[in-house]
Amino acid sequence: MALCLLSTILATSRSEGLLASLVDSGDLLADPSSSDGAAPPSQVSNDPKGCLAFARSNGQHGVLYYLVMLLPVLAFTVFLIARARKCVKKLLQSQSPIMATYYACLWIISILNILWCVLEMKHSSSTSWNLISLLTRFGMVLLEVSVVVFLSQGYLTSTWDALVRTLTFSGFVAAVDALIKAILIFRFGIPLFVAGSDAGDWSKWSFWFLHSLVFSGVYFFILVLPFTRWRDHLPARPAFYNYVLVLFVLNMSRSLGSFILGCGSEFGYCIYSFTNYAYYAFYPPLLYLTFLADYFKEEAFQLEDVYYSEMKDAGYFDADWD
Repeated sequence: MALCLLSTILATSRSEGLLASLVDSGDLLADPSSSDGAAPPSQVSNDPKGCLAFARSNGQHGVLYYLVMLLPVLAFTVFLIARARKCVKKLLQSQSPIMATYYACLWIISILNILWCVLEMKHSSSTSWNLISLLTRFGMVLLEVSVVVFLSQGYLTSTWDALVRTLTFSGFVAAVDALIKAILIFRFGIPLFVAGSDAGDWSKWSFWFLHSLVFSGVYFFILVLPFTRWRDHLPARPAFYNYVLVLFVLNMSRSLGSFILGCGSEFGYCIYSFTNYAYYAFYPPLLYLTFLADYFKEEAFQLEDVYYSEMKDAGYFDADWD
């Protein structure tokens, strides 16, 4: 995260230096009609076509983009409402703080996603938009990190110990991540969450490139762990690795889109916006299907977590009883 902040600040400094040199030389104030016929940057992207228009946040195409994003979020929220009574009953009977925490986080993230989409469609003020974006991203990062941290602990600790350690570490990571974004937005004026004609703005896209690259590296490391001597530290369920693979692909795609945008190609909007759509619209359902769906279907309430059932059956924890 510190690397992202440093790189973005350096890129901002270079941009400001280049802008000052253009003003001093008079090139910035030159008449576009006196050039070789090329349109200025502000005119090149005024009428984007295809996926570029759909991905923009301004105008009717931007409203359609967030409306399409809102539909699966609303559908998942309705699903949570429909199953709320059964799920709460299961949580009360099983008394699992871990599962209760994840279930509560899913509700919070779903509500924040709805507010996030509605505020953008209403073209709210940039401050409101940035604040709700920071809150939403904080919750998403908290969930992402906490899932990996908790499952890496196994049954070596009690559920309360695991919950405290998980929330402490993941909360710290998510808070640092949100703090860096807040500094870049409110101190340096970098519009991290505002989409527009900003292809080539390396001060913005360098952050998202490095940010996505860091998360991609973490998920890639998890994917190769089963082929190392540390393979016993992670669950044996194939669903967990499918979950990690999906997030690895999404982060790599977002990193690629950010890099292309940083290089000045507007085609990067198509890649970046598609991965953003997939992440915000389908990450909560992915988390539910991967880790909570089986739990709420499980009839044996005395089981604390069903994720490690295969490992228990395989005798991974027999030594704890000796």
